[in-house]
Amino acid sequence: MTLRLNPYIILDGNAKEAIRFYEQVLGAETVMIQTFGEMPANPDFPLPESAKDRISHALLKVGGSELMFSDTFPGQPVQSSNQVQICIMSPSADRSRQIYEALQEGGKVGMPMQETFWSPAYGILTDKYGVTWNISTES
Repeated sequence: MTLRLNPYIILDGNAKEAIRFYEQVLGAETVMIQTFGEMPANPDFPLPESAKDRISHALLKVGGSELMFSDTFPGQPVQSSNQVQICIMSPSADRSRQIYEALQEGGKVGMPMQETFWSPAYGILTDKYGVTWNISTES
């Protein structure tokens, strides 16, 4: 088995919504979704009824990569940081611009899409779910 690294995105109750968004924007395929309600009950950590539909684990395929998702357990805060970002490597500038435009809806631009010395179309943004993306085009 080869060593792999998979980004794992933690959200606060809106993982299902984010998964549907990334299916559209990135052409992702949902491989599996499990909710907290589908997990075996643990008497030490009783699950509130309102949390049964939260995502405990989900796996999406995006091209040759995988993205994992989870909602927090109720009462656990989501902490965001710009220390880790996800880079999308696109085969064309048109596709890079298309992804950038779709992800920036409701988000915040970090670096406008532009030509750089390493990429014909490169930009950085944080989407409406708080995930920071670097979108780059392979030369």
